[in-house]
Amino acid sequence: MSAATAAWLLGGALLIAGALAWAWLQRAREAETLFVETRRKLEQLQREFERFTPPDLVERLTAGCGDVAPQRRQVTMLFADLRGFTSMCDRLDPALTVAILNDYFRHMSGAIGRHHGHITELVGDGLLALFGALESNPWQCRDAVLAALDMRAALAAYNQQLAAKSLPQLQFGIGIHSGEVIVGVMGAGELNKFTVTGDPINVASRVEGLTRELEVDLLITEEIRKALDAGFRLRPMAPARVKGKPEPIQTYHVENNEGTRAT
Repeated sequence: MSAATAAWLLGGALLIAGALAWAWLQRAREAETLFVETRRKLEQLQREFERFTPPDLVERLTAGCGDVAPQRRQVTMLFADLRGFTSMCDRLDPALTVAILNDYFRHMSGAIGRHHGHITELVGDGLLALFGALESNPWQCRDAVLAALDMRAALAAYNQQLAAKSLPQLQFGIGIHSGEVIVGVMGAGELNKFTVTGDPINVASRVEGLTRELEVDLLITEEIRKALDAGFRLRPMAPARVKGKPEPIQTYHVENNEGTRAT
């Protein structure tokens, strides 16, 4: 083989190798771009998912190792409902009404999250928060009451913002109860949510309803009181009958906690 032929073959081989290397480099760049874009979309999807599902549950589902099978668990439930908001809606612009409500939920969600709870349900201007539903939490009753006190302070601060804009003030009622319930992902078809079911959740809802009758903003049951320390200032209320219970139930108004100013 002549030197010219060898040089020509070598040059051709180098050209082919260069073309293959370029093609490989392009594919690697495309794969990296696709990976980055896919990761961005997954992170965005997870953030959107967390708007409707507890973040801890999202982590379990995305990791593929979480046990979300239905089970019985001791859970503390906090119901909160705005008073007079429906009539307020009739007087305000719809966009303004939604903005006020969304800001309210944002403040309440922050207070609940700071004390290891999560909102599992929003119905109109009401919310249901759970403590100890995802993981066993021996301090769940205390966490729930601290969250309610934090919610009270957050609402007071939010009302100052509303007053500065000459907007109506908000008032809420909160009822807290604890008991053994069934927790799990419940629903039908494409509409599912992580929630609880059982009689204790009905009691919590009824206790929240008592706040209007007893003209207080925060009530807890005897089950919650037993789990609290002496730092909480509680005022016993008159036993009251609630739907579904043959005997009157004892509730307590939570005035404050040591180091927390009463409102």
